[in-house]
Amino acid sequence: MLEHKLSDADLGALLLGARTLAEQAAHAIMAVYQREFAVQEKADASPLTEADLAAHHLLDRGLRALEPRFPVLSEESSARIFADRLRWRRYWLIDPLDGTKEFCARNGEFTVNIALIENGEPILGVIHLPVLEESCFAGRGLGAWRSRHGQQSAISVSAVANPIRIGLSRSHSKGEKEDFSALGPHVLIPLGSSLKFNALAAGEIDLYPRLRPSSCEWDIAAGQCIVEQAGGAVVDRSGKPLRYNQSAELLVPAFVAYGKAERPWTELLPWSD
Repeated sequence: MLEHKLSDADLGALLLGARTLAEQAAHAIMAVYQREFAVQEKADASPLTEADLAAHHLLDRGLRALEPRFPVLSEESSARIFADRLRWRRYWLIDPLDGTKEFCARNGEFTVNIALIENGEPILGVIHLPVLEESCFAGRGLGAWRSRHGQQSAISVSAVANPIRIGLSRSHSKGEKEDFSALGPHVLIPLGSSLKFNALAAGEIDLYPRLRPSSCEWDIAAGQCIVEQAGGAVVDRSGKPLRYNQSAELLVPAFVAYGKAERPWTELLPWSD
């Protein structure tokens, strides 16, 4: 698969495998969630639990077995030397447990994120919500889908609502006091982890702005693929789609994810300087 373009059948098989692994990782996460667990602190002061590590090891092994020629880059693994990463044409980019703060708060708003990157672009994405056993997933040219209560259905972004529905990160929204008045009437909807992308792709919100660099690539890639395949976009301040593995730094620049390009979103948002 590495040297030629992935066919729809190739990508579909990888997507099915990634979905299965996300569900298996979710079971490992829930086994910890349903009992008492310890919380460690990483070097960047973010929390780490045994659920993060259990999901990481399961996904790392499973994705390497699914396609041995694709490297795996995980939040819980080494970032790898950039010179090595530059040689990667395709690789898996994963967050085994996105929303560890929400996990520790036991509010259920945490996810398993799996993306496949090809030449800097996310071409496959899975975001699985363990508590509800629900997934949104997409592949380049395969559309965007939601699996809920055993039923699978296509999803797409919606026309902009009035008032505009703006998704904000639950763990950050209390400290973010941006003025969105230029957008007109709007309502703020706090959501944990990558659930903003799922809600956007399913037409449940209109906009997800992240107005300062505060996310890493594994937080965003799966959601970008899902939103794009649902008819939306995830762009930086200049309006260009986010790209991955372009520098040694894994921090994502400020961005906005939106459904319909009915307004000049990048011009209306109060970007942080």
